Amino acid sequence: MSTPTPARLAETAAESIRALNHALYTGLDTPGDAYTLVGHLAHLASMLPQALTMTRQAVEKLERGRDLRSDHDALTDDLAIAYDGLAQAAATAQALYESINIAHGGLGHIGTLDGGE
Repeated sequence: MSTPTPARLAETAAESIRALNHALYTGLDTPGDAYTLVGHLAHLASMLPQALTMTRQAVEKLERGRDLRSDHDALTDDLAIAYDGLAQAAATAQALYESINIAHGGLGHIGTLDGGE
């Protein structure tokens, strides 16, 4: 069995989030379920900045070690756009994680009147 590529792993993660979105149409049973779900989403979001930064580093390594080309003969510009976009995405992903973590903290104090989670 071969090791999945980074692109394949990202595709699998995206499909998992799509499946989660569909599963949420039925709702949640308890506030504790929301707390657990949001905790897992916070964990996922906390790893996105690193994945985006490492993607940039991988492209930079390709740039140093191979003859790359651009479809419209603007390699320097295209790489600059890609690097800037990846840096912005990493910063935005960090902000996403921080916001989800705030929601997670708030959900930790919510339960039901009947004593359920």
